[in-house]
Amino acid sequence: MADLDKQMKKLQKHLKKLKGQANKASGQARRRMKRIERRTRVEVERALRRAEPRVREAVAQATLISRSLRVGVRAGAAAYRAGRAPKR
Repeated sequence: MADLDKQMKKLQKHLKKLKGQANKASGQARRRMKRIERRTRVEVERALRRAEPRVREAVAQATLISRSLRVGVRAGAAAYRAGRAPKR
């Protein structure tokens, strides 16, 4: 019985040590995860800030091209109607 008590105490001591190591590893992992999240957030914000002006410019150019195309189609249709013989 005494032998069993010794083993039990030894096991509890070992478990206590393991729990401390696990808590330490968990804390380190949590800190690492926070750091990675922060870095990711900063990179995404930076990329958005860099991309936004380019996207705005591209949209403006697309709008201009679209408007020009519509005006050209309208002018071409009017020229076509004006150039043919009238209906009888």
